[in-house]
Order: sequence, then C-alpha cells, then structure tokens
Amino acid sequence: MSSSSPFFGPPEMVVKNRFLGFLIWQFIPSTFVFFLFKIFVSAISSVSFTSSSAGTRNPSAPFASLLTGFLTFLTFHLSQLLFSSSLSLLASPQLERPAAPLELVFGLVRFLVVSGGDNASSASALKDFRRRAMASFYLILFVVATAVSGSLAAVSICWGKSDGLRSAWHTGLLMGLIYGSFYVYKKRWVLMFPIIQRPPFFSFKMGFPSATTLASKLSAATFLFSAVLMVLLPDQHKKNVTVRKFIANQTILFIGSFAVFLSWELTHHLHRVLHTKRFAFAPPKGSAAAETNPSEHLFAALEDSNSGSLLQYLAFLDLCMVCETNVDIWRRAAFFEETGDTYKRVISISLRPLEQFALNLGQGLEGAVDMTSQLSRQLLPPNDSHFDVKQLEALKNFQLYAWCARTVSTLTARSHVEDRFGVAQLSGSNATVMSTLLSCLLAVEVLMGKKTNIQSSHDLFGPAGIKWATTSIRRVDASVGKKKSGPLHLKAYAIADVLRVSIYLIVTAFHNEMLNSAKSGVLEKDWITDEKPPFGTRELLLQKLHIFLDFQA
Repeated sequence: MSSSSPFFGPPEMVVKNRFLGFLIWQFIPSTFVFFLFKIFVSAISSVSFTSSSAGTRNPSAPFASLLTGFLTFLTFHLSQLLFSSSLSLLASPQLERPAAPLELVFGLVRFLVVSGGDNASSASALKDFRRRAMASFYLILFVVATAVSGSLAAVSICWGKSDGLRSAWHTGLLMGLIYGSFYVYKKRWVLMFPIIQRPPFFSFKMGFPSATTLASKLSAATFLFSAVLMVLLPDQHKKNVTVRKFIANQTILFIGSFAVFLSWELTHHLHRVLHTKRFAFAPPKGSAAAETNPSEHLFAALEDSNSGSLLQYLAFLDLCMVCETNVDIWRRAAFFEETGDTYKRVISISLRPLEQFALNLGQGLEGAVDMTSQLSRQLLPPNDSHFDVKQLEALKNFQLYAWCARTVSTLTARSHVEDRFGVAQLSGSNATVMSTLLSCLLAVEVLMGKKTNIQSSHDLFGPAGIKWATTSIRRVDASVGKKKSGPLHLKAYAIADVLRVSIYLIVTAFHNEMLNSAKSGVLEKDWITDEKPPFGTRELLLQKLHIFLDFQA
C-alpha cells in the first residue's frame, strides 16, 4: 500500500491542497465530456437544421461559431466550478442531521422571543440548533447551486444547436433540482472512506460504470418530467415547430442532460476519491525530523483539528494504517520509545472518542442515570422509545470509532512483540484499552437488545480455580425485532463486530498471560482499570473478559 507524499507545512494546508488539486483534476473529465457530447449535438443539428438555413450563409460564420464555442466552453466550466465548490462546501466525513422546516421555525421563535437561560442545557440546545440549522442551510444552498449549474451547463451544451434554448434552460433547472434533491436524500455528501486504499486512478476508473448508469437513469427521469411539463404548460411556439425539429430538439436535450449528469457524477466520484485518500502525516524518511520526532506532524493533526473535520479523519486513518500495516514500521517503532510518553499519548488520543461514544450511548439508554445500581441487578434492553435519533447521533461517527478501536487493539497486540521497553504494560495502557473496548461493546449490545445478568461470585469459579463467566445473553425480539432493518441496528451491528474483533486480537496475543493471570486471581488487576468505566461496572467487564478468554463471545 503506498501512502501519500510527505507532509509539509501546517496541517490545515492538507485539506486546502486537496481542494485545489480536486479543482485542477476535475477540469480534465469535464472537458472530455463537453467536447464529446458537443460533437454528438453538432452531428444531430447538422442533420436536422441544415436544410432550413442552407440558402443563407454568413461569411463571418466561422469566426462567430468559434467565439460561440469558446464562450460555451467557459460557461460550462463555470457551471462545473459552481457545482464543485458547493459540493466541497457541503461534503463532510461526519453525518450531520439537518433541522426540519418546523424545527427551524420553532427554534428561531424560541431563541429570538424567549430569553435563553445561562444554564448549560440552554447553551447546549442553542449550539445544537445552530449546528443543525447550518447543516440545513448548506443543503439548501447546494440544491440551489446545482439548479443554477444545471441551467448553465445545459445551455452551454445545447447553444447554437437547438431552437429550444429556453427549453434547455428550464430542463437544466429541472436537472439541478432533481440531482440536488437526490443527492441530499441519499446523503451522498458524507465522505465514505474505502476499506482498501487503492491508487486514485484505479479507484476513479472503477467508479465510471456506476456513474454512467446513474446518469442514464437521472437523464431518463428528467426527460419524462420535462415531457410532462411541456404537455401541460402552454407554449405559443409549439405550432411553428415541425415534427422533425421537435424530435431533434428533444434528442439534443436528452443528450445534454446525460452529459451534465455524467459530468456531475464524475466530479462527485473524483471528489470522494481524492478526499478519502490516505495522507502520511510524517516528515521525509531520513530527514532530521524523522530521526528526532517522527510523530510530531501526526499529533499536530490529531490534536489541533476540529472534531468531525476531514483533517481529523485523515489523521486517524493514517494512525490506523501505521499501526496495522508494515509499510511504515519506522513510524510505529517510534511509538514504543523508552520514556513511554509517545505511547501513552497515542493511546489517550485514540481512546478519547471511544470513551465519549460509550458515555453518549449510555446516557440515552434506560437506567443510565443510576448505572451502578441498575447494572448490579441486570442490564435492561431499551424499549422502542429509546430507539430514537439520540442513539443514531451517537453512532454517526462509526468510521472514526472503528479506526480508534483498530488502532488501540493493534498497537496493544503488537506491543507483545515490538515493545522492547515494556511501556504498554508499565503505563497501565493495556488495562485502559481493554476496559474501554469492553465498555463500548456492552453499551452497543444493550442498544441491540441483549440482556446480561451478572453472575454471583461462586458461579464464576470452576474446579481448577479459573473464573468462568457463563452469562445469560438473549435476544429480545419484542422491542428490538421491529428495528432490525433500520439504520440504527445496522450501525450497531457493525460497530459491535469491530469491537469484538479488536478485543479478540488482544486476547489472542496475550492469551497465555491472561490464562495465568486468571489462575492466579489477578486478571482483574492486570486487564481492568481501577477507575469507573464509561459504561457498566468493573465486575461486568471482568465477566465479559472471561467470555472472550474462553472464545465464547
């Protein structure tokens, strides 16, 4: 796997440089689409409209045609620039739930008429309303910009080759509204990072068939809508149009709409490929910075970036790739330096989102107010009222949680072989990592409807002195079965699988040590932190760890 070029300058320049590179590379497929479909439109026009103007030839026609072609070329790329800019403004790796129209109205009335209090709840509500209102504003702005871009692009493709430029303008406006609404409805502005990082050209090439298929479907839908509107709306110029000219106009409009949709799809796919490509936050190998502090740029990107920003996601992706792959072994070796400060810093940064995830998920579940007393009896599955947007909001950063879990588990497992100074064990990071992963898994399993009973102490000991955790976990179909096909349950299953694999990775690497600790009765001391976990109790975490130790999870 090849990483990006070495990092230079402040971390904020990474996203800016990618945006500028995207605008430059976007020019190439847009130009190709423009000239290709302009040739098709010219061929159809030469067959259909030449006979009507054969007797009137203007000597300055070649110059006028050249000037018109240049202007339409600039107009088309201006429309693509408008679309690309609005797309980059809207795109985000984190799914933000926009505010509904009624919520916007009530929110404005609440914060303009009613005086907002000074308490923390009012400030949090105001911040959440502003965030969701901005998300709604960006979505509306994107749809409007796409409509204007579609009108300009359709006129540029059909200019001088059709008698229905007004129809081209209206069709382009309709195209923009259809594509913008479809884009917003499918939540395609969310940047999905690929599981396997491939070269950008290969990834872009693989997306071309799907872009062509979707462009064909959208152009057919636009053609049907425009045909219906043409029949319903009155037009005084219909009687002067022959059948041959009408068919030619409609064919040109269909080809123009397909060209615009195809250019938009290629731009969207190129934007996703370039912005989700891994970037190596590291100095050049062999330089002085690589010898003294090779993790400085990575820590700067992780700690100084805004929460949920593209820069933060790129930094966590790079950290996960460093820990999992053997491409940048020299960067991973720097984590296990003798003082242990770098290792503790990496673990702390990676565990912070997971701890917040467990806390947010626990607050939305039943019994989160008095967690200790509730869990001492049993973990109750949530009912239908708890499967709301709060839990979906807690799971919206699934990609980030997956990277963090894979990072801490892989780094902990590799410390069994690569940690020459024992900083992972001496710093207590192993217990913190295992406790956080188990706590997150318990919270997700409760959300999915699993019921866990804490066994008494005499039930946890086998004849050989080993603690056995035979927990009773069952599926509660009464409340959860209705939600199995929803987005909440699918994301919960996905993050649960990642957490289980992460825990098993650590258990497999330290299986012999854990068995010896269990026989000696110090398993809880070595692998469960003394602090209160984000979700659950220390007894429940120990019981869950025994299940993984027996490979029964």
